[in-house]
Amino acid sequence: MIEVKNLVKRYGKKAAVDDISFTINKGEILGFLGPNGAGKSTTMNIITGYLSSTSGTVLVDGHDILEEPLEAKRHIGYLPELPPLYVDMTVTEYLNFLYDLKKVKLPRAEHIEEICKTVKIDHVAGRLIKNLSKGYRQRVGVAGALVGNPDVLILDEPTVGLDPKQIIDIRNLIKDLGQKHTVILSSHILPEIQAVCERVIVIDKGRLVADDTPDNLSKVLSGSSKVTARVVGDEQEVLAAIRQLPDVQSCTPLGSKEAGSYEFSIEPKEGKDVRGALFETLSRHGWQLIGLKGSEMTLEDIFLRLVSDDAQTSQEKTEPEKKSRFSKKSKKHTGGEE
Repeated sequence: MIEVKNLVKRYGKKAAVDDISFTINKGEILGFLGPNGAGKSTTMNIITGYLSSTSGTVLVDGHDILEEPLEAKRHIGYLPELPPLYVDMTVTEYLNFLYDLKKVKLPRAEHIEEICKTVKIDHVAGRLIKNLSKGYRQRVGVAGALVGNPDVLILDEPTVGLDPKQIIDIRNLIKDLGQKHTVILSSHILPEIQAVCERVIVIDKGRLVADDTPDNLSKVLSGSSKVTARVVGDEQEVLAAIRQLPDVQSCTPLGSKEAGSYEFSIEPKEGKDVRGALFETLSRHGWQLIGLKGSEMTLEDIFLRLVSDDAQTSQEKTEPEKKSRFSKKSKKHTGGEE
C-alpha cells in the first residue's frame, strides 16, 4: 500500500531523514516510533505530501506522492497531533466542509452518517465542536480523516491530552479502523503501541534502526527466550521432571516464593518453545502451575535500547549484524524486498 524507497530529507548539511526504506502492506496497523528529533514527523509529513523529499520516492497505492499528488492523497486520511478543527462549526457542518474540500464523490448524507456512527459521535453531530470534550474533539478529528473513505489512516499522537478512559476508547477505535484501513500510528505512549500495533518501525537520527513485530524485537534484543515458572510441588521432583523435557537447555531452581510453591528459571534450546510440554508434564504429575512469565523485553525497553547512544554506537560498529537483525524485512512485511 505504501512504499518508501531511499528517502532523504536534508536541511542544509543536516540530514533529518537519511536514506530509509520500508513498505507498509494493506491492512496493517503499524507503530511508528522515534525520539524527539529523530525524523519521525518529517517522514510522516513527506508520506502525506506536506513536505517534499530531497531524494527518494514515496508510493501510495502505486502513485508517487510528488508526481501524482492528488491521486496519492486521495488514498490518505491524516490526523495531525493538533486536529485542525473549526470549533465554531457543528460536527456535521465540519464534516460537510471537508466533504466539499476533498471533492468526495460518495453519497454525502449516507457517507457522513456512516463516519459518525463508526467513531461514535452521531449523538453529538448537531453540537458545536467548541462545546465538546477533548476526547470527542479527537474523535471528530478522526472522523475528518475518514472523509472520502481513504485506504490509509495516518494518526499522529491521537491520544495526547486524553484521560485514561478516553485513551482506551480511542485505542479501541483504532483497532476497529484497522479492520478496514491500513493504519500508521505515531505515539509516545509505548504500551499503547504494543497493545494496538502488529508491527513497529523505529527510527533514530534519521535512520531506520528496527522493523519487526514487537515480539520478535523483544526476543532478538533480550537474547533469550527463558521462562520463569512457579509450581506447587516437591522442588527436587519438579526440577528433575523439567530437566528431562527434550527441548529444555537448562533449568535453575530459584527457591520458594510463597508457601508450598517453588520457582524455576527454564531456558529452552534455541528456537524451541517449552510451554506446552511443561504444562503437560506438570499436569501429568498433579503439580499446579500457578505462574508463568517470559523474559521478553517490553516495547519501552526495546525503544530505549535501540535509541540509546551506546546502542547506536554498537550498531554502527556491527553494521552487517544490525541489518540482519533489525532492518531486514520478511516477505510478510515487504513482499520480499529488502
